[in-house]
Amino acid sequence: MIRLLSSPARLAALLLLLPCGALVAQAPEGPTGLLSLSEQIRVRESWLDARHAMLLPMMRRHGIGMWIVVNEEFHDNPVVHAIAPPRPYTGNRDVFVFVDAGERGLRRVALTGYSEDNLTRWFESTEEPRPAPVVLRELYAEHAPATIGLQIGGGRGQTRALTHDAYTWLVGVLGEDAVPKFVSAAPLIEELLDTRLEAEKPHFTAAVAVTARIVERALSSEVITPGVTTVGDVRNWLYDALWAHGVRTWFQPDLRVQRQGGGLPLSRGFLAVAPEKTVILHGDVVHIDFGITYMGFDTDWQKMAYVLKPGETDAPEGLKVAMRNANILQDALTRRHSRPGRTAGEAYRGTMQEMGERGIEAMIYSHPIGLQGHGLGASIDFRSALREGAQGKQLRKGSYISIELNAKTPIPEWGGESLFVMFEDDAWLADDGWHFFQPRQEAWFLVGQR
Repeated sequence: MIRLLSSPARLAALLLLLPCGALVAQAPEGPTGLLSLSEQIRVRESWLDARHAMLLPMMRRHGIGMWIVVNEEFHDNPVVHAIAPPRPYTGNRDVFVFVDAGERGLRRVALTGYSEDNLTRWFESTEEPRPAPVVLRELYAEHAPATIGLQIGGGRGQTRALTHDAYTWLVGVLGEDAVPKFVSAAPLIEELLDTRLEAEKPHFTAAVAVTARIVERALSSEVITPGVTTVGDVRNWLYDALWAHGVRTWFQPDLRVQRQGGGLPLSRGFLAVAPEKTVILHGDVVHIDFGITYMGFDTDWQKMAYVLKPGETDAPEGLKVAMRNANILQDALTRRHSRPGRTAGEAYRGTMQEMGERGIEAMIYSHPIGLQGHGLGASIDFRSALREGAQGKQLRKGSYISIELNAKTPIPEWGGESLFVMFEDDAWLADDGWHFFQPRQEAWFLVGQR
């Protein structure tokens, strides 16, 4: 846990201000159970031995004789903290090299701008750094790799992170004869980043628990005063909650507001994010999309609330039916149609066929999660399921996924107008399907409940 110092300035920073200057909810104090930054580094470093032990078999499976990872100062490589100690690297250009040395096993060499005592636990790294070009040329000459894996040609940021200048530098160092040996390391990177360690699970579980708690408080009367609080006020409260908990986020928190007679404004086929000036009113349905970054992990979380009208004590029955439809969709995807070894396309098509038979209008856009919010692996997603080849990716036991989807249901109390119930829950894959890290939402969060 990262504790906050008490001071008037800090307390003032934790208060959100309405446009009129009235004070509203104070951001929550940080929870127990989260590790200090130094403890986080210590635990994350303890996972490197297991990750490095997996690397050589993975490199051989994917036909990579040498893997070169380049980190540029102020342009962090998204793979580095999975293969090297999770500390800042500011040596202009730092290089991490993994070599299949045959019977000698895996060679790990760190070429950093500054001497780092902690690197010598996992890498060959001299006390006085030698020039990287010299060492790279020696490694290339000694091992003569048939292939050199680089972060090029991949479909995601993690797999195409090599900059143009770094590529040009590598060509200059290794020579033009090395260029035909350059291959995309994307398959290797995907397998590495999509392979979870059992020791990681308690810490990701803690991250999801913090995410869930922050969102539940944001979707409550603690933060929302109908007719007063704006979407921007709630978003600012979420930012301050991140700061209070000693965590950060990997994307901007979003809110969506649905109300009777308000229509369904869409953006790219999804319900559009509400403008910050939107005032939350009695009878509104409020949705939050939020995630945190902790211990090198990202979470992703979507939940729904109903703002009670005066005299109401519960959500209308039509809204309850709409939520049950979204829960039925979750059950179909997680429990009935997903298994290790099945393809993402099979899980998607089986779920959508069942929804068609049940008469539920559904969308599925679930994605891998873990070391990145939009991780690598098999996406159970209407876009990837329709792309040639993508539906062939197999679900990997132990993988983490963000079960992201929605069900659209007509609401009788709204004169038949439709409502989106949008959920996102992080889960892990076992032999019998996906298991949520935290219990899913099965009842509306109620704003104004006494």
